[in-house]
Amino acid sequence: MSTVSLHKQGRIGVIAVDHPPVNAISQAVREGIITQINAANADDHIAAIVLIAKGRTFMAGADITEFGLPPKSPGFPQVIDALEQSPKPVIAAIHGTALGGGLELALACHFRIAHEGAKLGLPEVTLGIIPGAQGTQRLPRLVGLPLALDMIVSGKPITAQKAHQAGLVDGLVKGEADALPRAAIAYADKIISDGTAPRRLSQMEVAQNGSEADLLAKARADATKKMRGMLAPQKAIDALEAALTLPFEDGAAKERSILIACMASPQSKALQHAFFAERKAARLPKHAQNATPRPFNQIGIIGGGTMGCGIALACLGAGLYVTMIERDAEALKRARNSIHKSLDENLARGRIDKAAHTTQEALFSITTDMTALSKADIIIEAVFEKMEVKKSIFRDLDKVAKKGAILATNTSYLNVDDIASVTGRPADILGLHFFSPANIMKLLEVVEAKKTAPDVLATAMLLAKKIRKIAVIARVCHGFIGNRMLEGYLREAGLLMLEGAAPQQIDKAIRDFGYPMGPLQMIDMAGMDIGYMLRKQFPASRFDPNAYRVMNRLVEMDRKGQKTGAGIYRYEAGNRTPLPDSAVDKITEEEAQKAGITRRTISDEEIIDRCILSLVNEGARILEDRIAMRASDIDVTYLYGYGFPRWRGGPMFYASQRGLDKICDRIKQFGETVGTRWWTPAPLLQKLAQEGKTFTDFDAE
Repeated sequence: MSTVSLHKQGRIGVIAVDHPPVNAISQAVREGIITQINAANADDHIAAIVLIAKGRTFMAGADITEFGLPPKSPGFPQVIDALEQSPKPVIAAIHGTALGGGLELALACHFRIAHEGAKLGLPEVTLGIIPGAQGTQRLPRLVGLPLALDMIVSGKPITAQKAHQAGLVDGLVKGEADALPRAAIAYADKIISDGTAPRRLSQMEVAQNGSEADLLAKARADATKKMRGMLAPQKAIDALEAALTLPFEDGAAKERSILIACMASPQSKALQHAFFAERKAARLPKHAQNATPRPFNQIGIIGGGTMGCGIALACLGAGLYVTMIERDAEALKRARNSIHKSLDENLARGRIDKAAHTTQEALFSITTDMTALSKADIIIEAVFEKMEVKKSIFRDLDKVAKKGAILATNTSYLNVDDIASVTGRPADILGLHFFSPANIMKLLEVVEAKKTAPDVLATAMLLAKKIRKIAVIARVCHGFIGNRMLEGYLREAGLLMLEGAAPQQIDKAIRDFGYPMGPLQMIDMAGMDIGYMLRKQFPASRFDPNAYRVMNRLVEMDRKGQKTGAGIYRYEAGNRTPLPDSAVDKITEEEAQKAGITRRTISDEEIIDRCILSLVNEGARILEDRIAMRASDIDVTYLYGYGFPRWRGGPMFYASQRGLDKICDRIKQFGETVGTRWWTPAPLLQKLAQEGKTFTDFDAE
């Protein structure tokens, strides 16, 4: 079967792209479109042309398998030119998604119609580049500068309805998706009957009313604030400005030069790494690749606190039945009210419609009777982080749960093998480490225990996909991937504070690196008492007591963070803005003196390196221990769960870009200045550095 075919329907030539799964615009598709456009224009019996795609979507974008490779002929601009310069009207018929190059192809057509369920967008900035097939020049000519700015700078797609209202598409097709081909033929027939000439966007001007300079300035300011540190959004605004000030051909040349510069930038490489890493993370290990997931529709959740309710909301949103267990009537009432309040808020804010609200409320039930979980397919325990509590619950579940039910613990640190050992079904048990709030945070660490069955692991990954989580598989160790690495990051923040850096300096340095908040802000937000209680369960060999001297003092003064109005920072009533506190400075000086530490001036560079390189070094140890399958899985964990700046690619990619030899040297420097207990390069890191390799090379081996 041909990738791109041409058939006639009356006086209409229909060019159909059939390149599953998403009709990516590969070399074969590009060549096929040009061939069939030329054939249709050479056929005197064809008066108009419809460009359509088979399968579940219109052309969803460029072929990602060609990323980073030398360009293959014909190039994208040649396809764009062939469509726009066609003497016969060309109508793009869009369903599914028209993203990136797919939308640019549609913009090169003279007219567009879309199925009501379609989405259209130019998401290139999320890959560190800008639209490169004249999309920045055509889109503002069609829909105006405000919408073009919003779509291109944010990278977010819009609905077919909004596209129709804005004039991006000329017709909206309702009903089943198979109505689109008929509607496209009818639209093309009308174009012929009306004698409508091809409308070439390159020959149009951008509508202007004198507010354009202000719009551009606001867009730059918004991008600086919302997409802090990112290069591509600002460059996209430069390209859109060219659409206002330059003739089309000159604007297109400007767009091309900006695209080439963006493609060569470290940010585009990092963002494209993140894109591919997310997809690799979804792959099952070899021993589970042929496993058939167990069917599931009913979810049990034990614990109706913030985490349990978040997990419930995520499952309800995916259309799953949820039965929640709470310990007593008072806790049950709080949890029920929390769920209903969240659903009401989702309705009020337009996140769900009335029908979905009604459905989700009907899917939810809550009780104090554990036997209500007897029919659940997957049961998730989400109670306090204490081993004996969790073991007690799993003993009870072993008696209640049906045969074949999957039992999951939401532990953040504890040994899943130990929890599984108290049951008679260890093969059915694994960890599902959600991040709070679980209905919003995207990351899910799926923790494979020693005896977890392959089909249980496959089912957990399918559940993650169904509830729209980015899942990363980890194996059992203290803290798994994310929290094991986090200990070093927070340790260094605590030590830096003791050694002379002010909390606000530490947090600002990490924010300037690209994090949404600094480590000490994060501790205040989460609550210092949580770490305080966890440390009491750990041996002293696992952490540096000096790092937590100040925090321990603060907790014992009932300064636990935002929730008590004071922690490392102080907070004014009703305001979460962290404010410096001289009382904390005094405590820090006292604790430094007790520890025999001479305080000094510390540079922002040292703050960044000690916090970030602690992640890298522990990440290398995690790979050595085979806790993570890939370095890129560690990157995904930190991008989606811990706020690591996406445009830096993740801690392991960042280290590779910087040079592992340089990372090793810097770690050794810290070993000389602050001690070798924590600052000795991991053997894997040292080996890769000596061989001139990267963590990407490690993943490929």
